[in-house]
Amino acid sequence: MPITVTMPALSPTMTEGKLATWHVKEGDRVAAGDVLAEIETDKATMEVEAVDEGTVGKILIPGGTENVAVNTPIAVLLEEGEEASALENYEAKGAVPPEALESETKEAAKAAKKPEAEEAPAEAKAAPRSAKDSAPAPRSGEGERIFSSPLARRIAADEGLDLANITGSGPHGRIVKSDVEAALRSGVPAKAAAPETPKAAAAAPAPAAAASVPLPGGDYTEIPLSGMRKIIARRLTESKQTIPHFYLTIECELDKLLAMRKELNARSDDYKISVNDFIIRASALALRKVPAANACWGGDNILQYKDFDISVAVAIEGGLITPVVRRADQKGLATISAEMKELAGRARAQKLLPEEYQGGCFSISNLGMYGIREFSAVINPPQAAILAVGAGEMRPVVRDGALAIATMMSVTLSCDHRVIDGALGAELLKYFRGYIEDPLTMLL
Repeated sequence: MPITVTMPALSPTMTEGKLATWHVKEGDRVAAGDVLAEIETDKATMEVEAVDEGTVGKILIPGGTENVAVNTPIAVLLEEGEEASALENYEAKGAVPPEALESETKEAAKAAKKPEAEEAPAEAKAAPRSAKDSAPAPRSGEGERIFSSPLARRIAADEGLDLANITGSGPHGRIVKSDVEAALRSGVPAKAAAPETPKAAAAAPAPAAAASVPLPGGDYTEIPLSGMRKIIARRLTESKQTIPHFYLTIECELDKLLAMRKELNARSDDYKISVNDFIIRASALALRKVPAANACWGGDNILQYKDFDISVAVAIEGGLITPVVRRADQKGLATISAEMKELAGRARAQKLLPEEYQGGCFSISNLGMYGIREFSAVINPPQAAILAVGAGEMRPVVRDGALAIATMMSVTLSCDHRVIDGALGAELLKYFRGYIEDPLTMLL
């Protein structure tokens, strides 16, 4: 019997992705473990391997197709001894012909180009989502999944329609845009409104959305949003709207650290330790001294973690990603250096695995190499803090009542006030500065 290959979920929150490239063609023989295709998510490009052996009988979704939903059939394998004729009466459940996908993708792209003023009502109706949650596929009252196009779901959500009351005319009963428009004309019942709780009834009405500002005149080039840029926009907007940020800035003297770095790097060609490697280790050790800051906001509780995992922002084409150095307090500088080089290299090649960039309670964003003296970073939810690191530079300082010159570095800690109070953040920075200014203590 033919074997259906479906779009895999490459992370817990993935609902769709881009089928970037096929590594096989129809008629190719594959064995378990062979790479079939590359899938692009918002964070990385990952390979999909065959779990069965057989012959590629039919490719259902062509390479380069975007917005392919998880569990959508993308190809069919023929088992040993099966002929291509076995596919004549075979239907992969939920399969969507490539031409239908392409048509609906174009429709969605056109809808996305509407002016902001037309988008505002839809956004006002949309329920806020947490950083780690993703909207599930619509289901009927009996729990059965309703197959529908992204554009159809969006229109139905805007108009308050229940997709369970709509009959799909697309391939295999899939609900498409024309079905929703026909339902609007015929007056299909809307979704039942959620019962209003006393608490919600007492809440003040939401302010009216501000009128959109006209765009500047002149010629411009429209750049479509990548999946990564969409996620960055959503998560960081959510962060500034829902997380009560406050900021603490200190100055750290780097002369001893720079001298130690020079001496360590001169001892061996097997490693090249950077200032950022010292910062990663100092952050982990400071968190170990102040474990209450190694925590995340849990909604109705605070989650204090036992491992000191540090996320490090890495700039890549089209955005940034934060690979995680696990248990950084237990690793030496050379180990941290080698691990960061490997993670950063694979991040720029978009080859990181989900477990390598998800998690961590504390982030570091270092713009010192760009000459930035000081800045404040936006917290990456659901984390509770991020350290913004500026450039080390020669500055005048007062030492023992006399003017002197020292290499100084400004760092700013952005804190979630729900988790980290001012005194707690100040204590964390005190220990961090202690490790940076006396780097020998990092080696104990």
